[in-house]
Amino acid sequence: MKLGVNVDHVATLRQARRELEPDPIEAARICEKAGADSIVCHLREDRRHINDRDLIRLKKMVRTRLNLEMSINRGIVEIACQVRPNQATLVPEKRQEVTTEGGLDVFSQKNKVRQVVQRLKEKGILVSLFIDPVKKQIEESKTVGADYIELHTGRYARSKNPPGIKETLDDLKRAVDLATDIGLGVNAGHGLNYNNVKAIARIKGIEELNIGHSIISHAVFVGLEQAVKEMLGLIK
Repeated sequence: MKLGVNVDHVATLRQARRELEPDPIEAARICEKAGADSIVCHLREDRRHINDRDLIRLKKMVRTRLNLEMSINRGIVEIACQVRPNQATLVPEKRQEVTTEGGLDVFSQKNKVRQVVQRLKEKGILVSLFIDPVKKQIEESKTVGADYIELHTGRYARSKNPPGIKETLDDLKRAVDLATDIGLGVNAGHGLNYNNVKAIARIKGIEELNIGHSIISHAVFVGLEQAVKEMLGLIK
């Protein structure tokens, strides 16, 4: 199983003081050195952490794969088409949220999502949709032309009791089986950490886990390279 490391929160720390440090591009370099299979960043409409210059520099520097999380906002789509990351992951976005809440509702906005998917694929960008493990969302993701889905693991991560954990894991397993059966690649992420990642890593059919906050948080104490290596050890 592969690991994508999200470097957004390195930029969050930088923006807290509006300084030049810490640099998310240097963080990406360290993550790749430690064995990360891809680098993930989210160019939000309000530029609260990663900014346009970061994205351009990451595209030049990343040697593995650059996965750009992004909304379907027209301006963001145009930036993605200019920079051409290896992959774009379409996510829902609200200005007031602290982090992404829930998956993209592909079913209710299928026409707009289809147009964005087509535009990105015309530029040679692999497209993934960040969705909840729900049958109609998975099937619609295939219909609109996505290459991959990324299953939202937030409900699993928030579950506290064994029955709830089992229920969410079963939902994820069924979602993976359906997606692979209809020809979609499957990634997963959100809320995964060093304590809960193993159960997700055991699900056959998931190709990559995208993890950011827990790795960057752990890096405060052990260093970024060690934090990435520890997570790789757990999922592999």
